[in-house]
Amino acid sequence: MPEGLRISEDRGLDLIEIGPTAQPPTCKIMDYGKYKYENKKKAAASRKKQVIVVIKEIQVRPRTDVHDFETKMKHARRFLLEGDKVKVNLRFMGREMSHQEMGLEVINRAIDFVKDLAIVEAAPKTEGKNMFTMLAPDPVKIKDYLKANPPKGQKEVLPELSKEDLSSTSHTEEHDED
Repeated sequence: MPEGLRISEDRGLDLIEIGPTAQPPTCKIMDYGKYKYENKKKAAASRKKQVIVVIKEIQVRPRTDVHDFETKMKHARRFLLEGDKVKVNLRFMGREMSHQEMGLEVINRAIDFVKDLAIVEAAPKTEGKNMFTMLAPDPVKIKDYLKANPPKGQKEVLPELSKEDLSSTSHTEEHDED
């Protein structure tokens, strides 16, 4: 240990004890400030690469009209294509609780509506007056869907014009300077 301290001081570095319980204790000679800085940068880079999972919620009722249901499911499809998870939440009111099979049918219709994009992460569950299911985007299914249905609104890539093409199509006007 004293020899390690002397060597580290000669080099202008720090002696860091890595394995204090080992026989003999394990030490490393390094610049501790630089080591802390590099670890901080690595941690920041790993946080930057993290994907934050967003859960979007779609609320339906057992008596939700067909058109309203389809509109909500179109939103769910958009959320899934954007990479977000979707929670389909069905709320029962009053006597609807005695007909939970109707609610299960609505939840199953929602699952069928997005089955080409998503996987069921959590099967339909009932908690109190709510029944819900979690849908997660399936990357393979989304990739296949996007191949078959390219997104609208993207510009077409036009062929690049050569300098000769540009010079023949441009019109120059000469202005009289008075």
